[in-house]
Amino acid sequence: MLQYTLRRLLYLIPTLLGITIVTFVVVNLAPGDPVELINRGQMDSRISPESYRQMLHLYGLDDPLHVRYVTWLKRLVTFDFGTSFLDYRPVTEKIMERLPATLWLNVVSLVISLVLAVPLGLYAAMRQHSRLDKLAGTGLYLLYSLPEFWVALLLIMLFGVELKLLPFHGLESMDARDMGFFGYWKDRLLHMVLPVVCLTYGSLAFLSRFVRGSSLEVIRQDFVRTARAKGLDERRIVFHHVFRNTMIPVLTLLGLLLPTLISGSIILESIFSWPGIGNLFFTAVLARDYPVVMGLSFITALLVLVSTLLADLLYAWADPRVTYQ
Repeated sequence: MLQYTLRRLLYLIPTLLGITIVTFVVVNLAPGDPVELINRGQMDSRISPESYRQMLHLYGLDDPLHVRYVTWLKRLVTFDFGTSFLDYRPVTEKIMERLPATLWLNVVSLVISLVLAVPLGLYAAMRQHSRLDKLAGTGLYLLYSLPEFWVALLLIMLFGVELKLLPFHGLESMDARDMGFFGYWKDRLLHMVLPVVCLTYGSLAFLSRFVRGSSLEVIRQDFVRTARAKGLDERRIVFHHVFRNTMIPVLTLLGLLLPTLISGSIILESIFSWPGIGNLFFTAVLARDYPVVMGLSFITALLVLVSTLLADLLYAWADPRVTYQ
């Protein structure tokens, strides 16, 4: 296992290099440049060609593409993602500023999904082909097929605009700091309701069907039949035999969800103006803020590779029969 882990960690280096090269080329070949987008609508009619060239030099955009990549790579070795073109702040500082909002939203959504999905999937598996199983399957497949942005807009129109029950813009109200301790956190929780619902229903549908499928495979195993033949209580069979073995692939899946928790949802965070990583990435792409785009892309790629390795290790830890060479 140690040799396998070390080998996989060594593979991360060339893989990350390949990802950063492709991402850097694609981002820099996109139409427009930061100078044009920053000046559009403000200085376009007044900026001189000389000023334009000076701004390109200031951002280092007048160098060849490969020179700019090597410069960025040298900074990366010291964990320096550069400075944002928009507000001249360090990219690391901007990411750390947005990270808590994304984590807060996605962790709450994941916990709710697991709390609902695991018992629902287990119950559906134990009552296979029952009316409840069919109704739950149909409803969950329907939920999974609904686009998040469409559901988000419907919820905003209904609960935010028509009924005026829930806020739908930002992390907190403008006067939240003046509401006192309990009022402040109540306001924050109310702002989370609609984004959490939109993030939860899709993952709930996926996880519950995943748990159901895994549970059905376990139920068909000989040790479950033997437990029933011995006359063990059905509840004990479910929790001591079926549930424990069902959680092995679920643990693997949870390891793969790590990048989603950190990177956030670009579409939903933009719709709800949630000040998270997804919204930051969307704004950076529109503004051609190359340092921010590259910093977030590198972190996401690293998380994907690390989470894949963790998922493999978790699977081996949960099931001693699994070995890697």
